Amino acid sequence: MNLLIVEDNRDIAENIADYLEPKGHQLDFAIDGQQGLELARSAEFDAIVLDLMLPRMSGIELCKQLRAGHNHTPVIMLTARDQLDDKLLGFEVGADDYLVKPFSVKELEARLLALLKRQHTEAPTLQVADLSFDTQTLEARRGDHTLELNPIQRKLLHTLMEHSPNVVKRAQLETLIWGDHPPDKDILRTHIYSLRNAIDKAFDTPLLHTVHGVGYRLADTTNKS
Repeated sequence: MNLLIVEDNRDIAENIADYLEPKGHQLDFAIDGQQGLELARSAEFDAIVLDLMLPRMSGIELCKQLRAGHNHTPVIMLTARDQLDDKLLGFEVGADDYLVKPFSVKELEARLLALLKRQHTEAPTLQVADLSFDTQTLEARRGDHTLELNPIQRKLLHTLMEHSPNVVKRAQLETLIWGDHPPDKDILRTHIYSLRNAIDKAFDTPLLHTVHGVGYRLADTTNKS
């Protein structure tokens, strides 16, 4: 597994590393919430182990911002507190599991593996009309044709298909790609244009629609009243 460990307690972080790294898992570490958020947005991880009480940004806020940006990396929260309200708040903002300190690193590994197994089992192939996107292989197809997409196009397509037929706001897509620092120029329009060329240009029925002043949506609007 490729894991991000966001934990400000050096002893706990070292304990996790001492157990998981010799077993072949790859770990990156962040010692505060802001650093953890930046790492989570800039790289791909199989899962995130996230302490609840962190300097600069709490684990709750970090998880909330990740999910708002449609980052669906599985998250296990760690906390010394075992109150029910803390657990419920963690799940409410998008955490997938919870471990109360002190915990067994062996149990942490077992929970991570179970979480990834469940995610792979449940991972769907998204479908809108004759357009499909495999969230595991990242292969996009329209009818019998395989579509060639770059990483940003795949991110946009994945999000638009998850929300189809609803509109996805421009600000939401900009956060997905650039985080809290979107470019000054309207570069999103350029990426949408290239995505539209890839998925619609060679086909009779357009699926990617602009909702002026709001955002974009993927939908088959033919034969709709």
